[in-house]
Amino acid sequence: MSDKPDPDDEMLDEYDFTEGVRGKYVERLKQGSNVVVLDPDVASKFDSPQEVNRALRVYLKNRESGAA
Repeated sequence: MSDKPDPDDEMLDEYDFTEGVRGKYVERLKQGSNVVVLDPDVASKFDSPQEVNRALRVYLKNRESGAA
């Protein structure tokens, strides 16, 4: 192993994690998140996450009614 610092490492020596708790929010994250990554061409058509959700709800409603 090299003693030279990794130039791609963004962690600075002065960061102090001695009081940190590993996985503190992991259960909350698992319960309440569902991350979907949109392709850039699709994402560029929306101004906010709320707008994406509205569009998806309309799509799902139409699909359920047989209109899609």
